[in-house]
Amino acid sequence: MFTERTSVGLDVHARSVAAAAIDSVTGRVFQTKLTPSYEHIRSWLTDLPGPAAVVYEAGPTGFGLYRDLSAAGIRCEVAAPSKLHKPAGDRVKTDARDALHLARLLRLDEVTSVSIPTVDQEAARDLVRAREDCRGDLMRARHRLSKLLLRHGLVYYGGAAWTGAHDRWLRTEATSQLTSPATRMAFDADYEHVLTMQARRRRLDTAIEEMAAASEFTPIVRRMCCLRGVATLTGFALAVEIGDWTRFTGNTIGSFVGLVPSEYSSGSSRVQGSITKTGNTHARRLLVEAAWHHRPRYRVGAVMRSRWDQAPAAARVRGDEGNRRLHGRWVGFLERRKRPVTANVAIARELAGWCWSLAVMDC
Repeated sequence: MFTERTSVGLDVHARSVAAAAIDSVTGRVFQTKLTPSYEHIRSWLTDLPGPAAVVYEAGPTGFGLYRDLSAAGIRCEVAAPSKLHKPAGDRVKTDARDALHLARLLRLDEVTSVSIPTVDQEAARDLVRAREDCRGDLMRARHRLSKLLLRHGLVYYGGAAWTGAHDRWLRTEATSQLTSPATRMAFDADYEHVLTMQARRRRLDTAIEEMAAASEFTPIVRRMCCLRGVATLTGFALAVEIGDWTRFTGNTIGSFVGLVPSEYSSGSSRVQGSITKTGNTHARRLLVEAAWHHRPRYRVGAVMRSRWDQAPAAARVRGDEGNRRLHGRWVGFLERRKRPVTANVAIARELAGWCWSLAVMDC
């Protein structure tokens, strides 16, 4: 509930901050343009009729302003941009109008706040996303190299690509057939880029595994690793991307990661479309990839038992139950001749619920 006298909206950018404040007693509106300096913003807030509450949209500027204002004793909310109510007929958008709109929404208690990570949680999230970026860079580097060879009629038929045998083929047979010095130089540049990305990914994987073994996320990661398709890297990434699991339920976690179908219903008609793809993109990709592991026949192997050995007994039982349930769902979809891609998204949505049940487990 909004109890402060003045509501303040800030439209924060890298080099400027548009500020607007509304005094709920006199109705007076204060508007100005500030620098991104936290000290400058605090100084302007102290000149307003107090107490004041502040809101700004979550974005690339991060949560530094939130932490600074909170440390100064000023209530600050970071609004979810996708949840802000905006008039349909408002066709004029400026920084000043956006700031004033935020101040009005805060005064009416119509702001949906995002979950604020701690400094350590944000650092862990940065590490996970650096690994995600490295994965994408490695994929693009491999594509460039393979397409360069394809243009010269060089295709590898010795099995799976990007294995040890494939690497030996690249360094011997492929290079020997490139006669042009310019083409050879292009190949060397692309091949070196692939090796660089592989080395970077290994370093990030090692850092993530070390952090997952001794951090505040370790209990959650070990419990979630009781599910098939959720190893240390996936479990740690889900833990840091979701953050506070208790703000969800088994039914709402799927909506947060954008795995629920869109819906357009009015009156007696109900139309459901493709998934919404809203929310956390990183978590959604991890869940979709992990869901494919539940398609083969379920068998508890040595790898799964080694993960279970590090988790509590209740988590092992819950994980085994989830693995059997998700594989049974796969079998049902295949018997009904559902498209595998469609079925996998449904499995991923249910997998999110199982991950949630393990994350919030008190054991």
